[in-house]
Amino acid sequence: MGLEGLKLLAEAREQTGLLVVTEVMSPDRVPLVSTYADILQIGARNMQNYDLLHAVGRSQRPVMLKRGMMSTMEELLMSAEYILSHGNDRIMLCERGIRTFETYTRNTLDINAVPMLKKLSHLPVVVDPSHGTGKWDLVAPVARAAVAAGADGVIVEVHPRPEEALSDGGQSLKPDTFAALMVQLRAIAQAVGRTL
Repeated sequence: MGLEGLKLLAEAREQTGLLVVTEVMSPDRVPLVSTYADILQIGARNMQNYDLLHAVGRSQRPVMLKRGMMSTMEELLMSAEYILSHGNDRIMLCERGIRTFETYTRNTLDINAVPMLKKLSHLPVVVDPSHGTGKWDLVAPVARAAVAAGADGVIVEVHPRPEEALSDGGQSLKPDTFAALMVQLRAIAQAVGRTL
């Protein structure tokens, strides 16, 4: 939706107090998106778009960098270096699943990546079980595993009527299911000595 969509996101922030994260896909759009979004997201397909990485680095805005579907952890960390090279250290790494030969789920969410990325870098690691699985009934178990493995946060898609969603309805939780998951994640985080 371009500018109109950004304005709607800013309105949602005003009404809820929540920060806005949205994807930016080209270097020339970074200034515009930075005006409306609190956090710039680099999607999986743009993880190695070096011009874009330099542009978000120069913006000094917080960045969520999603791992590419066929990218190694080292490649993800090297992509983060492009952003860091501009003195922008406000980066979150996002594990959202990699492509494997498995066909039962959209991607194979790499739980190994959570503790390994935390071992290899100082950057927070967020997990996206919605895109990682592509199936709403797998989101909660994978989110629980991610927090137990050390994830600093999770991205979960929520929709009141997933069957009517214009995209990603099959991986969206309903609000009551999401609320129950958050209670579970807090308990797991506490059990492993962390807060969420």
